[in-house]
Amino acid sequence: MNHDKYILLIIIQFIVITGILFIDINDHVIGLFKGVLFILSFFVTFILLIIRLRSRTRLKRMAVEIKRVIIGNLKTRLLAKDDFLFDEIIFSINELIEQLEKVQIQSIKSQVARKSLLSSISHDIRTPLTSIIGYIDALQDDMATSETEKQEYLRILSKKADNLKELIEEIFDMAKLDADEIPLKEESLDLAEIAREALIEFLPELKNEHMELHISIPEKNCYVIADRLSLIRIIHNIIKNALEYGKDGKILGIELIEKANEYQLLIWDQGPGISKKDLEFVFERMYRSDQSRSPFSSGSGLGLAIAKALVEKNKGEIWVDSIPWVKTTFGFSIPRHN
Repeated sequence: MNHDKYILLIIIQFIVITGILFIDINDHVIGLFKGVLFILSFFVTFILLIIRLRSRTRLKRMAVEIKRVIIGNLKTRLLAKDDFLFDEIIFSINELIEQLEKVQIQSIKSQVARKSLLSSISHDIRTPLTSIIGYIDALQDDMATSETEKQEYLRILSKKADNLKELIEEIFDMAKLDADEIPLKEESLDLAEIAREALIEFLPELKNEHMELHISIPEKNCYVIADRLSLIRIIHNIIKNALEYGKDGKILGIELIEKANEYQLLIWDQGPGISKKDLEFVFERMYRSDQSRSPFSSGSGLGLAIAKALVEKNKGEIWVDSIPWVKTTFGFSIPRHN
C-alpha cells in the first residue's frame, strides 16, 4: 500500500466525492454521514497536498544534487527513503554517478600514463638520436683517425638508426592496437609449425651469443584459432626479450604444452630474471627495470606490451614467472581448434 499511497488517496477521494453526490441525490441518507464524508474528503485532500509538496521538495533536492554531479562532484549520492518509485530512480541515478566516477578515475589514470609514456618515448628517441648526431659530427670533423675507426663509427650509426627505426615502428603498432586498426584474420593454424618458423630467425643470434637451445615441441599438429601474423609477432617479441635480458644464462628454452581447451607456449631463459617488485609491471608500456635501462640495452619497452595486446586480441592470456638465475618463463595461451 505504501508504494501506491498517492494513487490510493486519489481513489479514496473519488469515492468520497461520489458518496457526497449520492447523498445529495438520496434524501434518505442521514446528515451525519454526509458530514463525515466531507471531513474525510478534506483530510484526504490535505494529505495529497502534503505529499505533493514533499515530492516537489524532494525533486528540487535531487535537481541540486544532480547539478553538483554535472559540475564534477562525483562523490555525491542521492538518499533513498520509503517511496518505491522515487527509490528506483535514485538507485539508477546513483549507479550512473558511480559509473561516471569510475570513468573519471580511469581518465585521470590514462592521462598520467599518457604523460609517462610520452616522457619515456621522448627519452628513448632523444638518446639514440643524440648519439647518431654525435657520431655524424665526429665523422664530419675527421675525428676518426683510421679507416677501421671510421667503419666502426658507421657500424654504430647503423645500429643506432635501426634501433630508432624499430622504436618508432613499435610506437605506431601500439597506437594502431589502441585504435583497433590492426585487422585480425582468424584461421586454423599449427602453433607448433609457427613456433619453429619464428625461432629460425633467431638461430644466428643464438649461435653468436653461444646460447644453448632447448626445444620441446610436439611433432604432431597443434591447431589453434588465431591470426598468423599476430602469433609470429608475439613469439618474436618474447624471444627477443629473452635474448636481450637472459643471454647471460646461455640457455633459451621453448616448450609447447597441450591443455584441454588451449595450447600454451612457454619461452624461458636462465638469466638474471625479474625481481618480484617488477613482475606485475613487465607488460606495461615503456616499463623497464633499472638494469634494463643501461646504455647497452636496445629494448624499446614496448615489445611485451604489444605481445600482451595481441594475445588478448586472439582470446588468449599471457603471464610471466621468474626465479633469477634459475628460470624466467614467459607463457601465453591460445584457444585450440578441436
